[in-house]
Amino acid sequence: MTREIFLEMLEREAPAVEFEAPLLEARAAGASAATLAELEATKLAALRVRALLERRARREAELAALFDTASDLAALRDVDAVLRAIVHRARRLLHADVAYLTVPDPQRDDTYMRVTDGAGAQAFRACRLPMGAGLGGLVAQTGMPYCTADYFADRRFRHTEAIDSAVGEEGIVAILGVPMKLGDRVIGVLFASHRAARPYAPEEIALLVSLAAHATIALDSARLLTDTRTALAELSAANEAIRAHYDTVERAARAHDRMTDLVVRGGGVEDVAAVAADILGGALLVLDADGRRIAVAGAPVSESLDDEDIVDEISSTAAKLGRTVQMKQLWAAPGGAGSEPLCTLVLHYPHDLSPSDQRILERAALVTALLLLFQRSIAEVEGRVRGELLDDLLNERVPSADALAGRARLLRLDLAQPHVLVVVDHGDQRRTASWTTGYALSRHGLATTRGDHTVLLLPGTDPTATARDVAKDLAAGLETAATIAGAGPVELPAAVADAYGEACRCVRVLHALGKRGAAASVDTLGFVGLLISRGTDVVSFLDNTIGPVTDYDRRRGASLIQTLEAYFATGRSLSNSAKRLHIHVNTMTQRLERITGLLGEGWQEPDRELEVQLALRLHRLRESAVFPPNL
Repeated sequence: MTREIFLEMLEREAPAVEFEAPLLEARAAGASAATLAELEATKLAALRVRALLERRARREAELAALFDTASDLAALRDVDAVLRAIVHRARRLLHADVAYLTVPDPQRDDTYMRVTDGAGAQAFRACRLPMGAGLGGLVAQTGMPYCTADYFADRRFRHTEAIDSAVGEEGIVAILGVPMKLGDRVIGVLFASHRAARPYAPEEIALLVSLAAHATIALDSARLLTDTRTALAELSAANEAIRAHYDTVERAARAHDRMTDLVVRGGGVEDVAAVAADILGGALLVLDADGRRIAVAGAPVSESLDDEDIVDEISSTAAKLGRTVQMKQLWAAPGGAGSEPLCTLVLHYPHDLSPSDQRILERAALVTALLLLFQRSIAEVEGRVRGELLDDLLNERVPSADALAGRARLLRLDLAQPHVLVVVDHGDQRRTASWTTGYALSRHGLATTRGDHTVLLLPGTDPTATARDVAKDLAAGLETAATIAGAGPVELPAAVADAYGEACRCVRVLHALGKRGAAASVDTLGFVGLLISRGTDVVSFLDNTIGPVTDYDRRRGASLIQTLEAYFATGRSLSNSAKRLHIHVNTMTQRLERITGLLGEGWQEPDRELEVQLALRLHRLRESAVFPPNL
């Protein structure tokens, strides 16, 4: 019966003090010594079983806690949450008042509370421990577990005022600390502490060491996970950078291939600008070395590109610095050969232009510069060859029309067209020569430099109109004026030298008359032109001077020529002229008004009047058959 009582106590997990009750009852009932001895032996056996069951229960709880910790580590997501769970289990399994975990801070060269459980004092939770100080410093230095039943009385470790104050404020007395070791390196310390003095059993130390090992795994796993994530992020960033670089290189290569293909196929500046604008987007303006606009491509031209002041400022800045510059929404890239600027590309782009796109713009400027240089070189070579032919014509070194035809075919000259010769007299002969070479080439003509002027042989029949066209285009191209004279049309090859002499004389006459910067031919110089002409072209002089009047008389059967003769013969007297013609003065006035309408205002001014009177005399001589009818 006695054994059943103790078994029942063991079954309901009665406290140890209850196991004394059967023995006390037996003594009170006067049981024999043998009975009491048997009860004592049974009690002791039951207590041993109870202690064994308690140890097993505690071990099961510890194993369960370690298993839960291992499960937490297997599903590691938040390292701080895992560490908090480990510290909490340490406190619960060791029945500690406070459990905490410290880790070193390399940046501040101390340690700090990473996790606390059960601590109430803010000073304790925020406490930072100098390296080597306190019980934790001893554990970290030796890499061995240490415990103290009475912290303040223990002199095995270095006390500091800050640590002792925090520990005292929390009321801690007994402390157990175990290292968290990663190989031979201590990466933290796990603590269990009590507010009363007490020793720590070996199994408690072993349990805390196991939990510290799990905490070490958690921290190292977090480090590895962080390193892995960092490596993956860096790898992803590197991959994106490589991809972006590849895209940039590929885009630049496509741009280079397209522009190179254009040049190989004989494309011009406009084609290169169109390709660059298509690749970059926006509107693109191409300026030559003098700032003139030679091509526009891309989206509709913005107001910024229409603003000549802004375009001039950014293009001149880019040319001066020799690199791409930005101003508002404009990007300008200069292009040149060596130190010689040849062009500037101005791009209107409303956003930031990436470095790779800047390089594409610069590559387009370089290709444009090379294309301009190539075109200029070709033009110079062809201009030189064309100039040599014109020099030979002027010096009468072309022996025959056949020889001329052979050279003309090589230069793609159309000799079937009539040509006129133009002399350009300008102060800056170098700029004029370069301009006239390109001008003649663009119009399928010839150009050369002789002395202080340049000479052009251009398709055309009207020397006056051709000279004025050259003057207009030269003024627009060089923004300056020149004295220009035309002669012709000429018969190739023999008449070129004579036409050149006539044009030179015309230039000298313009200078003598104070008409520098004018454009003319002998046909527009009146009787002076008649004097310096290659031949006595009376008909042209008469037609240019009084032709409208003679034509009127011929069509209407009028007598305006006779009226002019009478007018000058009477000293420009209206009444005397009317008497001589037997007409009324009003009729005379009406005839003079008609003449003014035909000849234009100013025909009575001294210079014009002289020419008109000379023309009237030549007309009378021609009508009297003094000159042949074809003159």
